[in-house]
Order: sequence, then C-alpha cells, then structure tokens
Amino acid sequence: MASNGSKRPGFSRRARFGLFAGYVTAITGALIGAGLVLIAIFDPQGFAAIRGGVSDVTAPISSTGRGAVQSGGRIDDYVANWWNAGRQNAELRAELEIARRRLIEARATELENRRLREMVDLIEGGTETLATARLVNSSLTSARRTATLFAGRNQSVMSGQPVRAADGLVGRIIDSGRLASRVLLLTDRSNIVPVRLTRDGTPAFTTGRGDGSVEVRSLEAGRNPFEQGDILVTSGTGGIYPPNIPVAVISEVFGDTALATPLANPASLDFAIVQPAYEPSVEDAETPGEGGTADAEPGFSETP
Repeated sequence: MASNGSKRPGFSRRARFGLFAGYVTAITGALIGAGLVLIAIFDPQGFAAIRGGVSDVTAPISSTGRGAVQSGGRIDDYVANWWNAGRQNAELRAELEIARRRLIEARATELENRRLREMVDLIEGGTETLATARLVNSSLTSARRTATLFAGRNQSVMSGQPVRAADGLVGRIIDSGRLASRVLLLTDRSNIVPVRLTRDGTPAFTTGRGDGSVEVRSLEAGRNPFEQGDILVTSGTGGIYPPNIPVAVISEVFGDTALATPLANPASLDFAIVQPAYEPSVEDAETPGEGGTADAEPGFSETP
C-alpha cells in the first residue's frame, strides 16, 4: 500500500486550492502589469495619476518605517554616547586620582625640603651641633613626655645635652645608648627651663603641663609681666640650654602665671639637632636681670 507522502497534489483539496490561487494571483499580477505598461505608453498623464495615488497610499507606511529606522539609529547613538561617557568618566576619575596623589607627594616633598633647609640654615648660622637625627615620638601611653632620637653615644650624644629644631627648643637628653637616645620634651612636667621675655628681658621659667603646653612663671614677685603673644627664649641661666633659643609664645594670662604654646611641636618634627650642654661664664651668672645664679632657678638642678 502506498504511503500518504507519495500522493500527488491533485489528490488534496487544500493543495489544489492553493495551486489555483497561485495561478490566479500570477495571472492577475501579469494583467495589472501589462495594463500599467499600456497606460504608461498610451496615457502618460493617467499613469502619473495612478502613481500619485499609490504614493499617497504608501507614504504613511514609508514614513512610519523610516521613523522607526531613525529612532533605532538614535537609540544606538544614545547607547554609544552613554557607554563612551561612562568610559571617559572612569578614565578622568583615574587621572584625577593620580594627579591628587602626585600633588600630595609634591606637597610632602616640599614640606620636607623646607624643614631640611631650615635645619641647614640653623647649622650654617653658627650653631654648634653634635648630631642631627630623626626624632620619633614614643610617649603616648607614658606619664612622662619623651621622644626617641636616632643618635647616641656613637655621635657623642650624652645625657644633659639640649635638643632643638629650627622652630625652637624641643627638650634635653636624659638617656643615651650607642645608637639612640631618649629626649625629655619641653612639655614634660619635670622639665623646668629658664627663659626671658624678648619684649623687655623679664626673667621667668617654664614648666611642662603634660598636655602639649607649658606654664610660665615670672621670677619677679608682685606683678604679672606677661601679655598674650609674648615670645619666650632661653636665658642661659643655670646652664644646659644656650641662650636665645625660641621656646614658646604666651597664649593665655591668668593670675600670676601664664599659659604658653611651644614653638617647636615634636609631633610635627622630622629631624632635631643636639647641641653641647651650655656652661655660662661667671660674668653671665652674675649679670643682673637674668635671674641670678643657677641656684636661683627653682628645681632646675633636678635629675630626671
């Protein structure tokens, strides 16, 4: 028995109808085409009218299709622009971050160079120096305010020698090893420094408060000679600290004392220099107005 797949189209009613419709469509199209050709040859004006009518019918369809194509192109442009803008923004942010890091590095280098130039100017200005070394703060959890200096006995650094920076006095050496030493800072409660006012030479002394500031007391009884903004320098009385080293500036006056802020902040110092302990001459020790002899300085001879 023959399979259904071997049947010819003539045995299927649907196939015969489709074949007949195809023939009718082809013949109709051929006739319409022939008619249009004849009209175009024998009646050009009529053909133009027919063509205009066809254009009127197809124009909206063409316009809609063209708008859809253009809209698709604009969407592609928007997507491409958005993608490019995002990529460019990422590149600009990366360049900005690099520029910011370079600016920070440049500022840090500039600050470091300025501090080193100040130290060089201080040394070349005639200051007798035993050692120049890096200063490291190390007393955050201690009751005493000390710092570590990376210079020791190998550089002739010994206990009792003053330590200063370009901005002013830092403190004095209290312990020294072969390669490092411990510095008692100006702000320690046990550090007493004889000073004088640059405004009129009034003798006084400073005592650390342990909080980053110092207390100032005058050696002249009966009056408070301090004014806000006064500059204090070492007087040289009692030895250890050479005279005329900047110490602090008066920030507040109350009662018979004053509060002062050290000019050299150990927290912001990179380097410090160690000087030989100062030994005043007999004439300096007996000069009036400088606080008298070393014995006149209360507590200055204490041993840390």
